[in-house]
Amino acid sequence: MKNLTKVICLYFTLFLLFSNTSVFGEKIPFGKNSFIDYKTDKGTFDVFVNGKPVLKDGYSEVLVNNEMISSRAFNRRTTVKKNFKNDIGTGQHYQFTGRSKSGVTLIQSVFAYTNHPFFVIKVSVSGAALSSNQMFPLRGKLTAADDLTGQTSLMVPFDNDTFISYRANLLTMEKEHVSSEVTSVYDNRTRKGYVIGTLNHDQWKTALKTLLPVPQHLELAVECGYTSYELTRDRSAHGYLKGNSIASSGILFGYFDDWRTGMESYAKTVRETEKPIVANWTGATPVGWNSWGVMQEKLSYEKVTQVVDFFAENLKGFRTGNVAYIDLDSYWDNLLKGNDYSALKKFADYCKSKGLKPGIYWAPFTDWGFQGGSNRKAPGSDFTFGEMWTKVDGGFHDFDGARALDPTHPGTQKRIWSVISNLKACGFEMIKIDFLGHAAVESTQFYNPKVSTGMQAYRVGMEYLLKCLDNKMLIYAAISPSLASGRYVQVRRIACDAFKSIKDTEYTLNSVTNGWWQTYLYHYIDADHVVLGNEGEAANISRTLSAIVTGTLIVGDDFSANGPWKANAQKLFQDQDLLQIIRDGKAFKPVDGNRGKSASNQFIKEQGKVRYVALFNYGNSSAIAPIDYSRLGIDEQSIVSIEDLISHLPMNPVNYHQQALQPAQATMLKITLK
Repeated sequence: MKNLTKVICLYFTLFLLFSNTSVFGEKIPFGKNSFIDYKTDKGTFDVFVNGKPVLKDGYSEVLVNNEMISSRAFNRRTTVKKNFKNDIGTGQHYQFTGRSKSGVTLIQSVFAYTNHPFFVIKVSVSGAALSSNQMFPLRGKLTAADDLTGQTSLMVPFDNDTFISYRANLLTMEKEHVSSEVTSVYDNRTRKGYVIGTLNHDQWKTALKTLLPVPQHLELAVECGYTSYELTRDRSAHGYLKGNSIASSGILFGYFDDWRTGMESYAKTVRETEKPIVANWTGATPVGWNSWGVMQEKLSYEKVTQVVDFFAENLKGFRTGNVAYIDLDSYWDNLLKGNDYSALKKFADYCKSKGLKPGIYWAPFTDWGFQGGSNRKAPGSDFTFGEMWTKVDGGFHDFDGARALDPTHPGTQKRIWSVISNLKACGFEMIKIDFLGHAAVESTQFYNPKVSTGMQAYRVGMEYLLKCLDNKMLIYAAISPSLASGRYVQVRRIACDAFKSIKDTEYTLNSVTNGWWQTYLYHYIDADHVVLGNEGEAANISRTLSAIVTGTLIVGDDFSANGPWKANAQKLFQDQDLLQIIRDGKAFKPVDGNRGKSASNQFIKEQGKVRYVALFNYGNSSAIAPIDYSRLGIDEQSIVSIEDLISHLPMNPVNYHQQALQPAQATMLKITLK
């Protein structure tokens, strides 16, 4: 009898060791020295990095058919484990499955990567005739520090509209922080921190909510199906997804030695997950001119051709790859006569005759003339604008002075086809598309019955726009969803309109400080038109360097008129040392990330054995910029030379640990290493 008991115990032990299901749970390794401890009896899990807990009591829940179902609610669950390989990497895929009393199956899927310091989790439900507009793939408590009140929480906006800013503030007790699609919680001094973000943006709008009830842990809720007027611009609830199977977005979760590396890794992972359908850009980094900077509604054929002449005769050195764009922004229809595009074609031909590339602007999903009534016929079709307006709770979506058009409506699409066909026929080689957030708004009923959420509509609209463009132009997004646009455009403006003052520079660099990582999601991010105007030399240099730090250089003064901006442009925009920095098109990395709605004062970029360091003073009084090489990630003993690219003077690298800056002044250091 004793021998029989021993045999049974032995077989039971072997079963626990080699089966996929264990009453004790699953230890899921990821990265180099991290693991998830999943408790299969409770439906919760803890996450450990280097032996320390960083997440406790993680779980998932879903609102389905008006019932909230939690992974913690099941008495029994099954576990399936298998190896996987995808474009991100390799690892093990775990599925934890439970079934509710109402007959709904809930599955938590965990992708634990062996070659990355993060895992991905998603939740799905299956059953008959399901409906959901709220899913929480991940809830839990962040616990990396004994006292989290010294940690910084990053708020990422849904888009770059309404002059919204990123915010990077210290956590405060009992105050909920809400970020769109991704957030980071980090110690700015050590730079250790979390990065948590969505990998899919074609179905859901997602918020990452954090709340600090006690200093020892931060409550986290990742909510797919979040809308608010302040963040997503919506005035209605998120649309419902319906069917026999509904899945959340995949959520990346990682704890990094440097949160900046984590954000860059996140952006690269999004790009691998949502492969771009826009053509790969192999041309030079875009530089050039845009009419919205100063000219705006005064745009005329005479004025814009004078700008072309100025570029051709006085800004010959302002090129990358021997290319510069001359881009007509809003009010290019001043050159139209009815539906006659001949003046626009004449302008495009004139640009090309001077060795420049013509660009154009359009907002394909907005009706700016909606106050003229609903019966106006849309170009290219027999549909009226009233039929095309996006329906929202018995009304319409009016924002930024324009009414949203339903991206799924055939009238909207025929209008896009008509206008884009004419612009292609004119020979434009770049298009700046604007107010794309109007295409992502939630609707009570889209024209296409298969589309039920704003992000689904955005995908339909952008895919159709790309079909019309047919890879004939460089595509630049102005106001647009921050994460969801990576598949559709080559260039994205990092902030809202910025013009000439030091405050414009600070506003732009707020977005670079907290959103520079988008340089790995897009071919290029852009600082918007650089205007010099009548500002002083310091503000002119700062504004120019804010664009260099972002990775491209688009300018906006009215070069058809005389003023100090002409001479200043010739000096600044033709500086080959500065243009060399942007040839790879990549943004600088912030040195600090705890500046609230302001911006880091220092940025760094690596090119081979050269480190470029940009220093800014946004204030009205003089300041001293400290040069902390360890903070910059530079071995001081390896420095060969330091040159100030603005003064063009060499700096003595011995004991060079600070730089004096005048009010509104900025400079660029070129540090060469052994």
